[in-house]
Amino acid sequence: MMKKKISIKDIAKLTDTSITTVSFVLNGKGRISKEISKKILDVAQKNGYEPNRMAVGLRTGVSKVIGLIVESIGGPFFGEMAKVIEEEAEKDGYRIIYCSTNNNLQKGKDMIRMLSQQLVDGYIITPMKGLEKDIQNLVDNEKPVVLIDGYFPGTSIPHVLVDNYASAYNAVDCFVRSGYKNIGMVTADLGLIQLNDRSLGYKAALKDNNLKDSSKMFLKVPFDMDKNEGVEAVKAFIVKQKQMDAVFFTTNYLGTMGLQAIKDLKLSIPDDLAVISFDDNEVFSLYPPGITTIQQPTYDIAKSAIDILMAQINTHKLDASKIDLKIPSKLIERGSTLSKATA
Repeated sequence: MMKKKISIKDIAKLTDTSITTVSFVLNGKGRISKEISKKILDVAQKNGYEPNRMAVGLRTGVSKVIGLIVESIGGPFFGEMAKVIEEEAEKDGYRIIYCSTNNNLQKGKDMIRMLSQQLVDGYIITPMKGLEKDIQNLVDNEKPVVLIDGYFPGTSIPHVLVDNYASAYNAVDCFVRSGYKNIGMVTADLGLIQLNDRSLGYKAALKDNNLKDSSKMFLKVPFDMDKNEGVEAVKAFIVKQKQMDAVFFTTNYLGTMGLQAIKDLKLSIPDDLAVISFDDNEVFSLYPPGITTIQQPTYDIAKSAIDILMAQINTHKLDASKIDLKIPSKLIERGSTLSKATA
């Protein structure tokens, strides 16, 4: 049989004190003698007393809980960030409630509504198109909010993400330095600002290197397309663009689809096609001949986000200098972008 949770009323009976006295001791309020305080705390600890966080939040206005809403908590990028955020939050006595939207707008709205009902003290959110009003409502209600891996242009909501524009620009520059001139790009059809910034960086680098910017060399893969369909779409793109000698994949999962497509077509990397993918992981370091990647500063993004949020929670102020943080990425060059002369 499950043991019944002990309440403040039970502790009062066991210690022969009043409910008010017990409440004062457990919440660190009032001037209660050390003897009585110790007696109450010992009984509470011995019986495993746990305060109702929602009740405490209603009474004090502080729940000691942070809501984390990301695209997918199961992915390596968001999973690693969540780990850092949780570890840093625990140092200040905060817990995390995790939510994933899977880029579903209604699910994102439902998650924000659910967390607001839980009276969480602050939010770290991966923004998506359509959530602008919901997130702005949190800010208008004086709830601390930090956006990660994206932002809403024209708003003053703090956001932390990698410098997507410069990252994509550097990827194209890497291809050019190695002698590649017909550079294609594969991205997700999601309408996310971070992917748009990567597209802009790609196009700017082509222009600055006097290379042709052709819509035929640009593929958008629907987000809800399953892996096999995605691989087929990338295969068709590669086959059609016979002049293409290099391709930049703007997300991790598109990069792995691309490797499968290239393998199915029995093409060689980089002899037939040079490759760069956004986001580094073990697959890219092990896949022959090693895939050049853009490594996101996962720890720095997560640490900056939780630091900015905790500063808002603790001071109830927003440091204007930390509204827009774009953190540089690292280009890890491997065999997939070897110079044409040596490939």
